[in-house]
Amino acid sequence: MSADFSAYPSIFDTPAGLEADSATFAALGLPDALVRELAVGGIMTPFPIQQAAIPDALAGRDLLGRGQTGSGKTLAFGLPTLARLAQTGKPAPHRPKALILVPTRELAMQVSDSLAPLGRAVGLRFVTAFGGTPYDRQIFALERGVDVLVATPGRLGDLIRRGACSLGAIEITVIDEADQMADMGFLPEVTELLEQTPADGQRLLFSATLDNDVDKLVEQFLTDPVTHAVSPAVAAVDTMDHHLLHIPAQEKFAVTAAIAARTGRTILFVRTQLAVDRLVGQLMEVGVRAGGLHGGKTQRVRTRTLAEFREGKIDVLVATDVAARGIHVDGVDLVVHVDPPKEPKDYLHRAGRTARAGEAGTVVTLVLPRQRKSTAIMIKKAGIEPGQLRVRSDDPALAELTGAREPSGVPVVLEPVRPARSSRRPYRHSAPRDRDKPAPRDRDRDRDRDRARTARHAGGPPRR
Repeated sequence: MSADFSAYPSIFDTPAGLEADSATFAALGLPDALVRELAVGGIMTPFPIQQAAIPDALAGRDLLGRGQTGSGKTLAFGLPTLARLAQTGKPAPHRPKALILVPTRELAMQVSDSLAPLGRAVGLRFVTAFGGTPYDRQIFALERGVDVLVATPGRLGDLIRRGACSLGAIEITVIDEADQMADMGFLPEVTELLEQTPADGQRLLFSATLDNDVDKLVEQFLTDPVTHAVSPAVAAVDTMDHHLLHIPAQEKFAVTAAIAARTGRTILFVRTQLAVDRLVGQLMEVGVRAGGLHGGKTQRVRTRTLAEFREGKIDVLVATDVAARGIHVDGVDLVVHVDPPKEPKDYLHRAGRTARAGEAGTVVTLVLPRQRKSTAIMIKKAGIEPGQLRVRSDDPALAELTGAREPSGVPVVLEPVRPARSSRRPYRHSAPRDRDKPAPRDRDRDRDRDRARTARHAGGPPRR
């Protein structure tokens, strides 16, 4: 199966009769309530993937879509889904009407944050279900009835086994980032879930490639799908610059710290969870406030870190590939591959965290001498032609390219967490005592004990 969707009928232009430079959401056939809500958020003109996909999705056709990361895929499947559900009745308890399957918790939150306000404009309820969070709130929402369920495969399977959710009333199923689900080993679970949805329901699948058995998913569950591939699977964004920085091995942290100390939002990608925690600690020691994001952290910590990054409380996010997809933060103008990715599509998805929606961005890859050959092969497969420089941490060319500067050198000290006050009375003797010596006597306690003992024998109350 071809990885460029060429085996399926494709539509690469905007729909017939709709000019790309004059298209509006109203002209695509969306309800006025959705168009007004989009305008409130400053979204006036649809992107190419939205112009191509929305009319067919509104018509109820199965759809196979590929759009470059940051190209507006969420609205491409979300808007027609909301528009169609707004014309149906209220959902029954435990039986959502639409299902959006995503591979990660971060992507689930992003999809929900983008679509839930639009859904409220047309009277639709959302619930988000993913691991690392309590079941109670999700089960309670499903009991009340929800129109759209945004879920990861693992948590959705758990809810179904608990009897809290049924897919028998699903009218529209969306599978986002299907290729990443395949990479994470979710396809058997996705297949099992799709088999529980009605066979005559609409299905929309978005994927960067059709490898790793994603094509089998398409053949089994999509009926005569129309394909919209408005951009090739390469990082061909006019506003994105790519550079390979060849550095000595002993200079790796110095170069990384200099780049991290720049002004502006920066995402640093490394390969392992241990590398994330180590690099965050090292940056803290040289005065760079950074946050770490990886799959080993609790959902509360991951949510707080992303919120601090979005709000500007921290300017540097150190992450594994868990943040390569599904994380949208405005204003990220530099992505650094501290550890070069192994696969071309991992490079493309990491790079897609910048230069989103027409903004400018720079992608930098740090290359050690032993990584030159493998990185060159990976970059060629990704279809990009980066600039190449040999730099050190104090090289003016590094500062000119990335805005790198010398870290402050003052360690970042986090605010100490004050322990909660205890109602227990503190120990009278705080210093540790010698176990070989008897404990000091409490004369008042001994006197009261002796009086009570005497009173019991005498049959009267103790003398005071």
